[in-house]
Amino acid sequence: MLDVRNLQKTYTGRNRTVEALRSLSFHIGAGGLVCLVGPSGCGKTTLLKCMAGLLTPTGGEVTLDSRPVSGPPPGMAVVFQEYGRSLFAWMNVRDNVALPLRRKKLGKARERELVDHALEVVGLADAHHAYPWQLSGGMQQRVAIARAVAYEPKVLLMDEPFAAVDAQTRADLEDLIRRLWHELGVTVLFVTHDIDEAVYLGQRTIILSKSPTVVLEDLAIDLPDERDQLHTRSSTRFAELRSHVYEQIQRAKHHSGDTASGGARQDPGSGLPSPEKRDETRVA
Repeated sequence: MLDVRNLQKTYTGRNRTVEALRSLSFHIGAGGLVCLVGPSGCGKTTLLKCMAGLLTPTGGEVTLDSRPVSGPPPGMAVVFQEYGRSLFAWMNVRDNVALPLRRKKLGKARERELVDHALEVVGLADAHHAYPWQLSGGMQQRVAIARAVAYEPKVLLMDEPFAAVDAQTRADLEDLIRRLWHELGVTVLFVTHDIDEAVYLGQRTIILSKSPTVVLEDLAIDLPDERDQLHTRSSTRFAELRSHVYEQIQRAKHHSGDTASGGARQDPGSGLPSPEKRDETRVA
């Protein structure tokens, strides 16, 4: 589905060259939900822009369904952190959601159907006539998500979309993303700086080093598929996974492409109890 192979990105200025990404490789299968986490400034947004075809890599490639990504590909939508900048203040909610559909040249009936459905699934059906400036931050981000949903993407890239909302709103939006992922079958790459979020949302969590960035670990998240904010976050396994990712992030602050050795680790290592051992401990 979505492949990143030996991706490199170097910025060259007048007086110096900065290597942001160094030989990044990973695969996301169709219908997967993968979280990407790393130290601040490690190049998560740079990576996402390369994957979306918004930034040309220095080396390596990104492919979607085996086709190289050289520009924004059809079938891919992006939700950015700064939702306020992606919404047009002079357009109401419905018009903001419908905007990218104009390029598809759909009939008015089909466009209305897609917009109505998108607003319904994000809980904004009654706010379609409102303007962005009349909405809370969480509702504005729901508009941005609805716009992506209406586009009917195969792949949804999300760049720290909940960083600017309060904790309660963040929890609601996290559950919204998991629900949309289940209902729509879309492939999701979710970039975050929040460790709890990275563990709660994904099937896998990819942990990046500091810049020049490599993959430190590709960690399977073996939590039950059915999750909720209260029971999942209070479970023993969630605490184990969270602690492991936290330790890896601390390690990542001191490791980069210059210091990390070997490839990405595919398991959490001896420091994280296996599910079998965990079950025995819980029963006892």
